[in-house]
Amino acid sequence: MTVVSTAPMSASKNPNAEGTVHLTVAQATIRFLANQYVERDGERTKFFAGCFGIFGHGNVAGLGQALLQAEIDAVDAGTEPELPYVLGRNEQAMVHSAVAYARQKDRLQTWAVSASVGPGSTNMLTGAALATINRLPVLLLPADTFATRASAPVLQELELPSSGDVTVNDAFKPLSRYFDRVWRPEQLPSALLGAMRVLTDPVETGAATVAIPQDVQAESFDWPESLFAERTWHVARPLPEKSVIARAADVIRSAKKPLIVAGGGLIYSGATEALASFAESTGIPVGQSQAGKGSLPYDHPQSVGAIGSTGTTAANALATDADVIIGIGTRYSDFTTASRTAFNNPDVRFVNINVASIDSVKQGGVSVVADAREALEALSQALGDYRVSDEYRSRTEELAAQWESTVDSVYRIDDDSLGLNQNQVIGLANTLSDPRDVVVCAAGSMPGDLHKLWRTRDSKGYHVEYGFSCMGYEIAGGIGAKMACPDRDVFIMVGDGSYLMMATELVTAVQENVKVIVVLVQNHGFASIGSLSESLGSQRFGTDYRYRGDTGRLDGDILPVDLAANAASLGADVIRANTAAEFADAVKVAKASDNTTVIHVETDPRIAAPDSESWWDVPVSSTSTLESTQNAYETYAQWKKIQRPFLRPSGN
Repeated sequence: MTVVSTAPMSASKNPNAEGTVHLTVAQATIRFLANQYVERDGERTKFFAGCFGIFGHGNVAGLGQALLQAEIDAVDAGTEPELPYVLGRNEQAMVHSAVAYARQKDRLQTWAVSASVGPGSTNMLTGAALATINRLPVLLLPADTFATRASAPVLQELELPSSGDVTVNDAFKPLSRYFDRVWRPEQLPSALLGAMRVLTDPVETGAATVAIPQDVQAESFDWPESLFAERTWHVARPLPEKSVIARAADVIRSAKKPLIVAGGGLIYSGATEALASFAESTGIPVGQSQAGKGSLPYDHPQSVGAIGSTGTTAANALATDADVIIGIGTRYSDFTTASRTAFNNPDVRFVNINVASIDSVKQGGVSVVADAREALEALSQALGDYRVSDEYRSRTEELAAQWESTVDSVYRIDDDSLGLNQNQVIGLANTLSDPRDVVVCAAGSMPGDLHKLWRTRDSKGYHVEYGFSCMGYEIAGGIGAKMACPDRDVFIMVGDGSYLMMATELVTAVQENVKVIVVLVQNHGFASIGSLSESLGSQRFGTDYRYRGDTGRLDGDILPVDLAANAASLGADVIRANTAAEFADAVKVAKASDNTTVIHVETDPRIAAPDSESWWDVPVSSTSTLESTQNAYETYAQWKKIQRPFLRPSGN
């Protein structure tokens, strides 16, 4: 029972007195989180959709008890829990699901994640890094060892001879945008408010970690009632300064061959319509980063598709000659810039629109620190009747058409009896999915192939985690994406390598009746790193799933691993598809079903996607005795010659 008490002095003696609520620290945490809201453009949203958790001795009697009590109280009252609880199978995976949910919700809603002391909490470290690198909000609640140290050292406690107050949770500090540890109940309000400030700030957001010792979680306290009042956090749209817009417009007006690089921040801003209007009126072509793919539909006249190391030949050809690059909501990762070899015009200048100053100053660009939508609208007015030449428009259309012809050619299946390659699997999934369906991926060869080949028709239809490119994200992320948009089918594209990292979340999908469609591509190894290894002269060493042969090397027969049987054992419906016709039938069955379905398909890892005619900087050994490595080093040295620092100020 919740106990509400009032201060002993009368209102006449203390007009500022308020009642208190007697709860444990864990119960107070859950009640606080349930009452947090965000508002943008007058639209108010509950910020936390729920709490993922796996319980152990560090949190079962604290946050576990609090979530149990909240659930029972809601059931007894005939209502839904204000903070629903979902049991995951892996702590890292729970963070991935929360992050994927936040991405689909444009960072306006997320989940909290609770884990037990020790390995339960440190399992979340990879998820924390992924959230922070991708600038996506997630609240992590790792349990900690005893604040009182009454039983020290407790099970799973780290002891250091040089420090008495360090725990394994200190590892979250460099990976989190906000970190606090609640040693005393009185510290909880400032810790939670500090976390909320960061989580709801588009510039600062990422993983927010509040570590709570297990004894403190169960400790009771008299909390001010105001702590649990509904609190609405405004998500601002920073306006660009007029003088900065004028400066940016001057640079763009000077351009003969401008190119837009659209990043994920543009989509989070809800600026896709503003981008389409800006591109149509100016004729400026638009290349898209991994996070920005979908900012324009693939068939928009100004869309030239993916850009960079995994880009289209259309976008990369335009990037080579572009004299002004307009980066919108991008952080210019090495894949986007082809390790700073993509933009080869000796006089190229940059205009960078971003809410985060850390990104707006990159490449020596003119810095426009502002919301993407607001900045595009202001730039449109400032540019007036500026248009690119008819010749440049024609060049854009010609290059885009050539690339679409290339995609058609690799999607085509001439002989259905020969089996499928990965390009064809992507083509079938793309063609058979609905325009609003979501494709999810993260690691291996698939993200690069999807970036080039997937024809995105909806701004939220492409969900590839490529900030951390974390193997194992796919199924967990797909669950989060589906929970965020239950009216869309979610296609999870995953290779056998990533599948084996974290297949267990299929159990969570079955448990929660969260239907996803998993396209499991079995190519018996690490296809992406195998191809990279070969290009670097390392001969695909250590990238095949094989027995150790007579030579003592991993060059024997293929391992007899049956991933389809594994998926079935985890509760999913499984369909084996070896031909295009079988795959098409499988997709139809999966879309019509209410159950999570895994479509298992074998492919040849040595049939690559079309070349991007681009580069990615991965160092090659300079002193190898292997001829393959020596040849690779010569190629590497040639690319290094055109790599540029981009230090010249663009405003000069």
